[in-house]
Amino acid sequence: MASTKPKKKNPRLASGRKRVRQDVKINAANTSLRSKYRTAVKNVEKAVAAGDKTKAAEAFAKAQSVVDTVSDKGIFHKNKAARDKSRLAAKVKALALAA
Repeated sequence: MASTKPKKKNPRLASGRKRVRQDVKINAANTSLRSKYRTAVKNVEKAVAAGDKTKAAEAFAKAQSVVDTVSDKGIFHKNKAARDKSRLAAKVKALALAA
């Protein structure tokens, strides 16, 4: 049997319809920021893997800003943001010390 999702019903109340409109906008904004976050982290990790100290440091500086923004907006928990920044900083520092 084909499993299909049940069709969502449209809200009757005006406040419910407005809430649906807002949710669509918020979801799009959150998805965009989450994507930006992942890209920033990947850029740092790529630079570290390539062994490029200056590029890694620049990418890390940009990533810190993005991670803080995502944390402030409540998309990720502040502790997750701090943990990720710490791990990226350790990778960049290890790269600098290795050379």
